[in-house]
Amino acid sequence: MRQRLRDSFSARHTSVIVADGAFAGSVALRPAEDGWWLEHFYLAPDVQGRGLGTVVLRTLLDRTDADGLPVRLNVLRGSAARRLYERHGFTVESEDPIDIYMVRPPGADRDR
Repeated sequence: MRQRLRDSFSARHTSVIVADGAFAGSVALRPAEDGWWLEHFYLAPDVQGRGLGTVVLRTLLDRTDADGLPVRLNVLRGSAARRLYERHGFTVESEDPIDIYMVRPPGADRDR
């Protein structure tokens, strides 16, 4: 995971997440040829499970929905984050032995 972050980190596309005045995590949303890539979405363990991830993801998806472009991401197999992404309209596009690749068309979770 650390190597993956080192290899693809882009300060230009990364946002720091602050909750209650303290560092709570980070997320990257970078433009891609055919939409957006959501990457490196990390929340500190002490803020997980409180809805912060939902608020951050909803904010980012409102922005990408306005552009009318799909969002892609990859999540580690077995990660609890997959449920968050599925609740927001992401579906499995492909899989490999380590990652599950997901895609979400614009506005996909608006009907839920």
